[in-house]
Amino acid sequence: MDPKDLLIVAFGGALGACLRYLVILWIPPEGFPWSTLGVNLLGSLILGIIIGLSSNQLLDEKMTLLLATGLLGSFTTMSTYSVDTILLWQNEKMLAALYIFSTAIIGPILALIGMETINSGIISNKF
Repeated sequence: MDPKDLLIVAFGGALGACLRYLVILWIPPEGFPWSTLGVNLLGSLILGIIIGLSSNQLLDEKMTLLLATGLLGSFTTMSTYSVDTILLWQNEKMLAALYIFSTAIIGPILALIGMETINSGIISNKF
């Protein structure tokens, strides 16, 4: 492992954590964890785009580390998702079911859309 790679991931992680915190401030999780759902769905779409770019050699390895592993690794919040799901289930089972479905089904669909958008050749310049 190149020590520079660790610094790249750490920098991206710091940015992602700050962005995640700003989303919580912007959309406080009251009643339904909209902020967690939003970052997980948005993160799924963006990760799909990044992986599509990377697998088509349109994004280099260092940028992929920064964005996918660092930034999105700390921006998306599957651990918070788990706790939010439990709390919702205890208080509102229908909302919990909607939350689980949205995250588990719509998230992967958005990742696929992101990847297929890149694989279709819409974007052809290297970042």
